[in-house]
Amino acid sequence: MKHIRADDLHKKWMKSPAYRREYEALEEEFALFNAMMSARRRAGLTQADVAKRMKTTQTAIARLESGRGKPSTRTLERFARATGHRLVIGFEPSKALQAKSTRSTVPPPRFGKKSGQKRKRG
Repeated sequence: MKHIRADDLHKKWMKSPAYRREYEALEEEFALFNAMMSARRRAGLTQADVAKRMKTTQTAIARLESGRGKPSTRTLERFARATGHRLVIGFEPSKALQAKSTRSTVPPPRFGKKSGQKRKRG
């Protein structure tokens, strides 16, 4: 019986537009769970250590890291604190928006006070 490596199957399947689309849709979720495991490992903690700091169980941490469910922002903040990190959430333009924005001439929005303006006190 011939053995087929998972990497070889993945390369073959990535040629299929449907498979590639589904794989890329899950990529962001995988990135979150990989980031969680990396943070825990960087901190030199086990799942049991993190669970104790979060006042939960090791199995709850295992579920979080496995991707079986979507953690709330509050849970992610607690996990970050327990591992000695801070939670950073951001928005990056999609590939479609990046292609569109290279043609756009609209300047990005500015936040905060403009230079030379004094802050009102009230």
